[in-house]
Amino acid sequence: MSPKHWEILSSILDRSYRVFSIRTDRARSPRTGKAHDFFVLESSAWVNIIPITPKGEVVLIRQYRHGIRDVTLEIPGGLVEANDTPETAALRELHEETGYHAAKAAELGTVHPNPAIQNNICYTYLATDVFPAGQQEQDDKEDIQVLLKPIDEVPALIREGAITHALVLAAFYRYFMEYRRI
Repeated sequence: MSPKHWEILSSILDRSYRVFSIRTDRARSPRTGKAHDFFVLESSAWVNIIPITPKGEVVLIRQYRHGIRDVTLEIPGGLVEANDTPETAALRELHEETGYHAAKAAELGTVHPNPAIQNNICYTYLATDVFPAGQQEQDDKEDIQVLLKPIDEVPALIREGAITHALVLAAFYRYFMEYRRI
């Protein structure tokens, strides 16, 4: 028997921050009839982009992540702002974080970052023939290093644990397993 939707008894926004809000939902179990509180992180959609140069190099970034208090190896990404489409957000993040430009990007797919506690979606895009088009436009909270690696080295970077960000892993899964079958 397939799980049923829970009846939402109440939904209260507890607190709002710049990049997310905390919401408390009170919901009734369709199986037991009991009500429970659930805490949800609400956020705008996210986006990431796999940028590949004409030489077959992926434009990667290294940056400090406060959640794990360490530097990670990633692809560019960020929030889809109110006036953005996911594609324009991906292209904007590419330029702001790396200084690289692409005329357009192709959507590779979407994932729910953590549907147990988050309400948002993450879009993944692919941009080919990217090229340097100026300086990075980092905000005061960013300190990003740009690296170029041959796209064929990415599976080894994942196996070695150099790339550990779950959304980046999902993006490269889409690329290698669905777009460019290796």
